[in-house]
Amino acid sequence: MAISPDQASTNICTHCDRAIPSANIDLHQVHCSRNLERCKVCGDMVPRRHADEHFLNTHALVPCSLCSETMAREILDVHKVENCPQRIVTCEFCEFPLPSVDLNEHQEVCGNRTEYCNLCRRYVRLRERLNHESSCNGNPNTTATAAETSRTDTREAERRRNDAQRRQPPHLFPKRRLILTIAITGMAIFLGSFFFQRKPENISAHYRQA
Repeated sequence: MAISPDQASTNICTHCDRAIPSANIDLHQVHCSRNLERCKVCGDMVPRRHADEHFLNTHALVPCSLCSETMAREILDVHKVENCPQRIVTCEFCEFPLPSVDLNEHQEVCGNRTEYCNLCRRYVRLRERLNHESSCNGNPNTTATAAETSRTDTREAERRRNDAQRRQPPHLFPKRRLILTIAITGMAIFLGSFFFQRKPENISAHYRQA
């Protein structure tokens, strides 16, 4: 069947920029301009009644459920996995789960904790553990061990002093003072009574002599 020249030729719709057969161009442009709308973000033609829905579902910024930061929908999944400061990560030293924003501060403290090496009998920082394990030859570092032992002995002596102070009976010193005061007072009363009794005897002897 032969195609007429009108059917073979096309015109560009001024509203949607599509090539439309010349025989239908007028009808198409009326329908297109009335029912379709170009999205200002992606340029797609969408039904006018669904334009708002298209924007909300495709282009509107959405908040991250973890940190509440808003961003384009297409990068939300990447943000949650790689960039969100509230995403849960684990400490490389203790494997404790915590938000990414707190990781550096936690690891600064956690990495300075020490663990005892059974090979060289030294305490090694956790942040240095991997390098230490690869290079440890099992020989104890006597200087480090002596220093660590000295610190341990000092802490133990201080702990024993504190324990002794806590075990000391309360009010011991005031009780001794009270006993000493009672003894001195009793002695003073005894001496006073003795001299008081001697004084009347001396007076009576004086009168008899007179």
